[in-house]
Amino acid sequence: MRVLVARQDNIGDVLLAGPAVRAVAERADEVVLLCGPRGRAAAGLLPGVDRVLEWCAPWIDPDPGPVRRDDVDRLVGMLHGFDRALILTSFHQSPLPLALLLRLAGTPWIGGISEDYPGSLLDLRHRPDADIPEPLRMLALAEDAGFPTPADTRLRVRGPLPDTAHLTGGPGYVIVHPGTSVPARAWPAERCAEAVRLLDAAGHRVVVTGHGDEKELTARVAGEYGLDLGGRTSLPELAAVLAGARAVVAGNTGPAHLAAAVGTPVVSLFAPTVPAARWAPFGVPMALLGDQQAPCKDTRARECPVDGHPCLSSVTADEVAAAVEIVATVEEVPAR
Repeated sequence: MRVLVARQDNIGDVLLAGPAVRAVAERADEVVLLCGPRGRAAAGLLPGVDRVLEWCAPWIDPDPGPVRRDDVDRLVGMLHGFDRALILTSFHQSPLPLALLLRLAGTPWIGGISEDYPGSLLDLRHRPDADIPEPLRMLALAEDAGFPTPADTRLRVRGPLPDTAHLTGGPGYVIVHPGTSVPARAWPAERCAEAVRLLDAAGHRVVVTGHGDEKELTARVAGEYGLDLGGRTSLPELAAVLAGARAVVAGNTGPAHLAAAVGTPVVSLFAPTVPAARWAPFGVPMALLGDQQAPCKDTRARECPVDGHPCLSSVTADEVAAAVEIVATVEEVPAR
């Protein structure tokens, strides 16, 4: 049985699909993951994935190009030969455009979560419970499709990870990751820098991580108190750096989910633009900070719609430093 599993958005979304992918891999002969360019690096880290296909879905990507017939035809050609397909989506995404293309490619059985009437596009129209964590939402679809939920539902990455001791000086540090792909989810940079200073004063080695496009931000946040690794790690190297940390301070962003996937506790600076019940770091000790009843709640805003960004600017560096001390000493969270 050859199964296509699709999750076509960002790194964090692909990592959250990992438990469902592992469930499918327990019964399938081959699992192929279809992802978008923003999630491709994470796709290669998921246990259970035999092969990765990449295609940018214009109905999912936040900055899509025009729809072109030759590009769509190329995808349909890539999709030939699967016995089953599971389309994993967020609550605001539709599986139906991809289901149509899978039908054109001859896929005989397709499952997905759809609020809209799917007609003959889906063989399984799954209806999940509201406000459950995203990994469990995707696992429920897989189980409904005949792939039982594994005993371990945590996020995982494929090992072995690279040795990054030459970057960090060895394990036991605290990470501050100031960047986010969406500005509305970012803790102010000056607060991040203050947290680095407080953590250093408390005796922690502090490592500041970030994407190559965030070097100016990570340098500002690290200052003279933290080790700046901005732009210096690939995604597998970042996973290894996160795995060596006692705790990670991050917003609602891919590296927070990557930290959870390597079992590291997270202090989550979570803007309520999307529900924390669905999107907070899953399966690890976690402290959730930020005003979850702020006016931006459930808006899915990319830019903060409220002057002063109160949902996160109200969080102090002292609160973050105290949360680090708590989560770093919590026992492992049981699998759900």
